[in-house]
Amino acid sequence: MLASFSYRNRHSLVETFDPRARWIFSLLVLFTVVFFWDIRFLAFFFALTMLQYYFTRLTWQETKGAWILIFVLTTMMILVNTIITGAGGISGVITGGTPVIQWQWTFPITHWSVQYVLTVERLWFAVAQYLRVIAIGALFLIIPFTMDPRTYGITFKGIGFPDKLAFTMDLAFRFIPTLARDYQVTIDAQRARGYEIKTASGGVFDRIKRTAPLIVPVTMNSILVGEDIANAMELRCFGLMKRTWVEALKFRTRDYVLMGFSVALFVTGLILRYGFNLGGFWVP
Repeated sequence: MLASFSYRNRHSLVETFDPRARWIFSLLVLFTVVFFWDIRFLAFFFALTMLQYYFTRLTWQETKGAWILIFVLTTMMILVNTIITGAGGISGVITGGTPVIQWQWTFPITHWSVQYVLTVERLWFAVAQYLRVIAIGALFLIIPFTMDPRTYGITFKGIGFPDKLAFTMDLAFRFIPTLARDYQVTIDAQRARGYEIKTASGGVFDRIKRTAPLIVPVTMNSILVGEDIANAMELRCFGLMKRTWVEALKFRTRDYVLMGFSVALFVTGLILRYGFNLGGFWVP
């Protein structure tokens, strides 16, 4: 049996919209955000995504794990690519700049010289990059928590995906929760047999070896579940004819308004960026 993310109906404003309209809104906002590097434009999109998050009625406890993952990955990426190495597109955006930190060190034996310069422009680029990634992360973070998993397949089908791709996306959204459930069930079963993974004794390799009784059953079960799903789909001649879906979706007035706003936002961003050349990297 497939699992899903911890969805429950919160009767929020966001959940009243058709999931197809929500996906169209999220994708168009994503395409619009990537046009800009100006922190003033990015602040607008950040506020827009935070407003959407507010209307979902999600709590910090429910999304804490996802937020921590986003913050950690974003911080590591920006520290390495922008602050430390200056990679990640920084060389193509900034030339020169006002130094904030500057030092040079020479290896005693080889006499190789290492120079590091941190400029004001690089710091502002890091802030813009951080704001950009967090806005995009907040845009899609809410979907698994506020979208009924029964509507995944019909949503992607309604957007225009073929049946096979729509069902593939449905299974993809359920893969991680199903894997997490199987992992927890395996841990409980092994603990009932006296197995304990969190043992203080032993080194790193010993601890890795102790995960075998967990990894092997979870992996084998995932393979077997995949084969069962494939056999069930083959027995029902999936892909040979047009399929019908149990759930039905219907656009309402508010959905057309949301999609119209999304299209208008995308067209406006396109005109501002490439018509008036606004929204490039900016340093106050």
